[in-house]
Amino acid sequence: MSEWEVIAIRYADRNARVRGDSFIFDDDHNAPHPMDYFMWLLRRGGEVILVDTGYDSEEGDRRDRPILLDPREALKPYGLSAEDISIVIVTHLHYDHAGGLHLFPNATLHMQSREMAYATGPCMCHPTLRMPFTGEHICEAVKRLYSGRVTFADGDAEVAEGVTVHRIGGHSKGLQAVRVRTQAGWLCLASDATHFYENVLAEKPFPIVADVGEMLDGFATLRRLASRTELIIPGHDPLVRELFASNTTGGCVLSAGPVKSLPTYG
Repeated sequence: MSEWEVIAIRYADRNARVRGDSFIFDDDHNAPHPMDYFMWLLRRGGEVILVDTGYDSEEGDRRDRPILLDPREALKPYGLSAEDISIVIVTHLHYDHAGGLHLFPNATLHMQSREMAYATGPCMCHPTLRMPFTGEHICEAVKRLYSGRVTFADGDAEVAEGVTVHRIGGHSKGLQAVRVRTQAGWLCLASDATHFYENVLAEKPFPIVADVGEMLDGFATLRRLASRTELIIPGHDPLVRELFASNTTGGCVLSAGPVKSLPTYG
């Protein structure tokens, strides 16, 4: 079978952040450290898979984190409507990755069983752990389950030929990465298994974490999943837009590999 094209689509950003928001251990917690928000589009011939859904303007208003682009509008330059999407891989159920589930009514969701259990279980009694989730998004996932449109994995699983998912945990109990066969080799959409290149390359944990040990072990897993380090794609790093070529619609084409070298972190 042929390789998949993988496109990173930025739909939001947050520039009023500091390094203390991104790294538990750091020497300069007050230095600026902006963040991008992405969803990822996988295409191969007539096959289409969406990885994560972003969130909508209503969620942006609620959290005072406005979006730049509605997730539905983000797909139009690729000749796709929200109704065309039949497969959504949900890396985890945090608001910025699953906040647009309701926008894709025809999609079957692929997620880890531990993520559903985590988001609907006793851990959500703790406000600190509950903070990245929004109840309406979890309810949408449950409604999709009861309509027969959720497929669960328990660890590693194949979603389509050349596309597999792998539970990482750490940031959220059922966080999964997505491994995709591309012309550049096996590419790993890490999502929030590493928010930034610096998390994985310098082994610095991100502060929003359910299990620090799993997060640290996950960094090694990401390296195993990708053909080479350059093909690990973090979930929120603005450097993605510098390291990979842009297409005519402003998305970043990841499947051709980076056009610049990765930075070195001490």
